[in-house]
Amino acid sequence: MQQRLLSVSTSGPGLYEFTDQVDLFVRQAGIDAGLLTVFVRHTSCSLIIQENADPDVSRDLQTFFCRLVPPSDDASMTWVTHRLEGPDDMPAHIRAALTQTSIGIPVMNGRPGLGTWQGIYLYEHRRQPHRREVILHLA
Repeated sequence: MQQRLLSVSTSGPGLYEFTDQVDLFVRQAGIDAGLLTVFVRHTSCSLIIQENADPDVSRDLQTFFCRLVPPSDDASMTWVTHRLEGPDDMPAHIRAALTQTSIGIPVMNGRPGLGTWQGIYLYEHRRQPHRREVILHLA
């Protein structure tokens, strides 16, 4: 079993790829086959596996989630009661609930079993910069 804590710095909403860091961790662990768990320790960001070849995918996902869950100061969000941390906070919690905070990835031949165009992303839902912690656990 191997574990590592990664730090992912964000500068606002969007997808932040950290596939290379995950790949390096798995290769250094020297485990040929297993299961890698990737877990983010926050409630206003999430993890996704998504295409990493065309940046339009990231932009379209961001646009979709902004339309699906706009900021709480939007007229369609008057029902939101949690507003202590700003108009982007409760929508960030909703977006995180719709995505995931943990991903399981098989390890095959000492590498994450990702497809050709798949990348691992931290999906930041808040407007302000953050330093997000991600735990990698390989068993």
